[in-house]
Amino acid sequence: MALVLVGINHNTANIETREKVAFPPEIVESALADIHGLPVIEEVVLVSTCNRTEIYLDFREDDEAGDSSEAPGELAANRQLLDRQAEVVAWLSKFHDLEIGELEQCSYSFADEDVIRHLMKVSCGLDSMVLGEPQILGQIKSAYAVSKDRDVVGPALGRAFEEAFSIAKQVRTDTAIGENPVSVAYAAVTLAERIFSDLPSLSVLLIGAGRTIELVVRHLVDKGVNKIVVANRTLDNALEIANRFDAHGVLLSEIPEQLVKADIVVSSTNSQLPLLGKGAVERALKLRKHKPMLLVDLAVPRDIEAEVAEIADAYLYSIDDISEVIEDGVKSRADAAAQAESIIERGVEEYLKQLRSLNAVSTLRAFRDKADAIREQELERALKALEKGESAQSVVSSLARSITQKLVHSPSVQMKKASAEGRDELLELTAELYELNSDSKPKSGKDSK
Repeated sequence: MALVLVGINHNTANIETREKVAFPPEIVESALADIHGLPVIEEVVLVSTCNRTEIYLDFREDDEAGDSSEAPGELAANRQLLDRQAEVVAWLSKFHDLEIGELEQCSYSFADEDVIRHLMKVSCGLDSMVLGEPQILGQIKSAYAVSKDRDVVGPALGRAFEEAFSIAKQVRTDTAIGENPVSVAYAAVTLAERIFSDLPSLSVLLIGAGRTIELVVRHLVDKGVNKIVVANRTLDNALEIANRFDAHGVLLSEIPEQLVKADIVVSSTNSQLPLLGKGAVERALKLRKHKPMLLVDLAVPRDIEAEVAEIADAYLYSIDDISEVIEDGVKSRADAAAQAESIIERGVEEYLKQLRSLNAVSTLRAFRDKADAIREQELERALKALEKGESAQSVVSSLARSITQKLVHSPSVQMKKASAEGRDELLELTAELYELNSDSKPKSGKDSK
C-alpha cells in the first residue's frame, strides 16, 4: 500500500492561506489532470472545502524509497513520507503560484493506514471546525465522484473512500453525533441572534444558493425570520431555494439595492473573487443612515473584502471568527465523538484485514499454479504408462506417490533449513498452516533428546 495524504486545514492554517490554496469547482478537473500527470502518481482525489484542502494519493509502488540499507524500518518510512510530502507541496505551490515555505509551515501528511484513519475521521465530521457536521461527507463524496469521472482513481483509493463512507454511515446511525443542530450555518444564525435582540423583525440578504445557504434559510425560518432575500449568479437556483421557504430570489446584480435593506448579510459562494467590497457596504450604510449591519462570510476564498471590517456600523465575521459560537454547541457531542472514534478504529482494523487478505491472493495463485503444473506433469506421465500396458493399480499408486513427493519437497527443504538456522517460528507456522496435530509438529533438538 502506498497511500499518502497531504493537506492543510483550519487547525494548521489561517483563512488567508486556506483561500490561496482552495480549488473552486471550475479548476478541480484541470488540477486533477495536472497532478495525475506526475510520473509517481497512480491515483488522486482532491478535497477542497472552506476549512481544508487535502490531496489523497496513491504513489506508484516502483517509487519506493531507494536504498533500504541506508535507513531501515521506520526511519526509512518516515524519510519516504517526507519526500513525498515535499513533492506534493512543491506541486501545490507551483499550481497556485505560492511561496513553498508558506505551505511547508502549515501542511501535514499521513501515510498508509493513517490516511485511512484520517479520511474516516474527516468523513464522520470529527476533524471539522463543527464537530460532527454532516456537510463534509457530501463534499468528500462529490470530490471522489469527480476523480472517478476523470478516471484518476482506482482500486487503492477506491477501497479507502468506500470504506470511509461505510464507517461514516455507521457513525451517523449508531451514535448521536449529528442529533443537535450544530453547523456553520447554525452558528451564523446563532451569532445573529446574540447580536440582535429581535431577530424575526430583521431583513436578511443571503448570497449564494448552495447547501450552506439553504441551511441558513432553514434555521432563520425556524427562528421566525420572514424577510429573506436569496441572491445568486443563476436566478433559477436562487428561486429554487426562495420558493421553498417563502423568500425572494434575485440576481447578484441586484445586491446593491438589496444591501440597503439588509440588517444581516450571510454569504457562501464558490467565487474566486470577492463579491462585496468596502465601497458597496459604505454606500449602503450611508443610505441606511448608519443603521448597524452584520455580515457573515462563510466562504473560502472570502466573498466579502476584509476591509469591510474597518467600516463603522459594519460588523464582519469570517468563518474563523465564529469558532467560539461553534464551541458552545459541540460540547454535547463529546460522548458521541468518543463512540465514533471506537467505530473508526474498528473500521481501520477491518480495512487492514481485508487488505492483508488481498495481499495473499497473488501467493495463493502462484501456489495453485505450481500444484496444477505438478499434477499435469504427473498425469501425463501416468497416461503414457497406461498406454504401455502397465497395470492401473501400479500407475495410480505411482501417480499419488509422485504428486505427494513433489508437493512436499520444497516445504521440506525449507523446514530443514529453518530448523538448522534456529528459526523455530517457521516450523510453528508450518504446523498451523497444514493443521498438523501436536504429535506431528517438528521438535527442537532439546525436545528430541
